[in-house]
Amino acid sequence: MKKILQDLSFAQLKSLVESYGGLPFRAKQLYDGLMRGKALSQININPELRARLSEEYEDDPVKTEKIFRSADGSEKYLFRLADGNIVEGVLMKYKYGNTQCVSTQVGCRMGCKFCASTLGGLVRNLTSGEILAQVLKINAMHEKGKERGVTNIVLMGSGEPLDNFDATADFLKNVTAEGGINVSARNISLSTCGLVPQIYKLAELGIPVNLTISLHSPTDEGRRRIMPVANKYSIAEILKACDFYFGKTGRRYIFEYSLIKGENCDKPRAEQLTALLKGRPCHVNLIRLNEVKERELKGVSEKEAYRFMGLLKDGGLSVTLRRIIGSDIGGACGQLRAGYINTPYKNSEE
Repeated sequence: MKKILQDLSFAQLKSLVESYGGLPFRAKQLYDGLMRGKALSQININPELRARLSEEYEDDPVKTEKIFRSADGSEKYLFRLADGNIVEGVLMKYKYGNTQCVSTQVGCRMGCKFCASTLGGLVRNLTSGEILAQVLKINAMHEKGKERGVTNIVLMGSGEPLDNFDATADFLKNVTAEGGINVSARNISLSTCGLVPQIYKLAELGIPVNLTISLHSPTDEGRRRIMPVANKYSIAEILKACDFYFGKTGRRYIFEYSLIKGENCDKPRAEQLTALLKGRPCHVNLIRLNEVKERELKGVSEKEAYRFMGLLKDGGLSVTLRRIIGSDIGGACGQLRAGYINTPYKNSEE
């Protein structure tokens, strides 16, 4: 596989062009074209420079393989990488703008029992440019004039972002860079299963994204049943790292909590969760489990979800219930990719 131009910052791209004998304005032409989601062959630059670059760099490292459109308005994408691997992303449309969910790895090695991304294990990490190119592709499809098509980004697709820390950090630097698509760090959320050392590293990075922790149980015992990472890092350690992150960034942290029938959403769990989180600068985002056929875990009804949310609100927690998106197009993380690899879906568009 060749190298990827989207891995480079503008300063690095400028140095590369100059090393080929190109003038600085050529680097700006190239950078602007890449930020518009174009392949190298589509960018209006000097043919000789393009030919030189093509010898070392991929023409288009992330191609749109399929688009699946849901009845709820969301869109799910399968992207084919230059080595033939597939990753997925989703665009969720809200009144305040468009939120894109991106993948940071091909597969995942975290082994969470409610997630389809980890079914085949980790294949490989994505580069920062492969992560960025997902955003550039969808942004180009939806931008209107000077209005950016993608206004918010969540790193919640396939993979654990902090398990691919260096590439994720470079992606955050490049996607927030002035002169590029310049997404505000406040409009970016990063979801982690709780890799404690990397949370500290993220805090020191100086890019105040919204930190989201996959909690899913108020006790270590409960987390260990569904999340192997809980065997290494306790909830107490995670909370300490979250407090450090808040101290460094001033950003409150968010806990994702998937509601699993018979596992984590009865009154005793609500009381435990309230005791654990009350008074902290945090928010709880409840999620009705998007069931994965290869797993035995079951979701709850809407009524049960609202009952649990009510218990948490009565306990003084800030809490919301996320609406279910894309259930008709393989909505769970990794579910669409896994289904496509085995038997391609029919309700799709090229």
